[in-house]
Amino acid sequence: MKTLITGATGFVGAAVLRELLNNGHNVKALVRTSSDLQNLKGLNIEIVYGDLKDKDSLSRALKGCKYLFHVAADYRLWVPKPKNIYENNVEGTNNLMFEALRLEIEKIVYTSSVAVLGKPKNGDIANETTPVDITQMIGHYKKSKFLAEQKVQSLCKEKKLPVVIVNPAAPVGPRDIKPTPTGKMVLDAASKKIPAYLDTGLNIVHVEDVAAGHIKAFNKGKIGERYILGGENLTFKEILEIIAKLCGNKPPKIKLPKKPLYPLGYIFEIFARIFNLKNPMLTVDMIRMAEKKMFFSSEKAKKELHYKFQTAKKSLKDAIQWYIKNGYCRNVKLV
Repeated sequence: MKTLITGATGFVGAAVLRELLNNGHNVKALVRTSSDLQNLKGLNIEIVYGDLKDKDSLSRALKGCKYLFHVAADYRLWVPKPKNIYENNVEGTNNLMFEALRLEIEKIVYTSSVAVLGKPKNGDIANETTPVDITQMIGHYKKSKFLAEQKVQSLCKEKKLPVVIVNPAAPVGPRDIKPTPTGKMVLDAASKKIPAYLDTGLNIVHVEDVAAGHIKAFNKGKIGERYILGGENLTFKEILEIIAKLCGNKPPKIKLPKKPLYPLGYIFEIFARIFNLKNPMLTVDMIRMAEKKMFFSSEKAKKELHYKFQTAKKSLKDAIQWYIKNGYCRNVKLV
């Protein structure tokens, strides 16, 4: 029987797709007609065209499938039209899950995000049970993923949706073709475009470890449970120092205060709207997100799924190596 995957043309989805193939799955990939198929080249898969907002196309895509990996997401930290991100992440997920129920899909792995998890008030590292509500969600991406996961959890409880939820941290590595916001940060740092840093932090994980975690969640995960798929917790300063050392550069020494940056965030957003820019250098939500370190524990996944992850240094090195090889940063070299 076949396995349907959404989001296979994207960064995390492309890695999950390869893990599925390596583990013997007969894969069907749902893609949009406008999708860049670069990450699918040379792979023995069936491609079906459709859209998460088109229920008929979802029905056709799921036909003949036994399993589902829903990895697709609209991952943008700034959007000029917020309605689009909710249509893709919330309504699209809801559509797909109802079709999966109707067609009696046997097992589903849903890719959520650590962005939907709570942040401990005392500064501790968050886990799957840290209290959270939507008021803690900063920006439309986080809000949309929070609402989408709530719908999935509700369908699991009320309709017996056979789903396991995974919450990846900040993945880096090969095939980040857009790149993602995290990938752009790595690329900018390697290219010496980040002259200063904020007092914040991320959980850095290799995209291949996230992909392997999806398969482990499919094989060992409990229905209705969520599992953080993370790596190392590092301050932004530490991340920039690792990247600088890998590239033979000097790390930034200037620490920026957050509050004076808010007016700049508003200015950058205004310019982005006027000139139709997709990725403004700074936004108000970016500054708000930097107020707390995004630190998480993967202990539950380690214990229940036997999940493992590589070092942040190896993960960042693999990402930079791929960017160099694919012409994203022609003046950067690894040392």
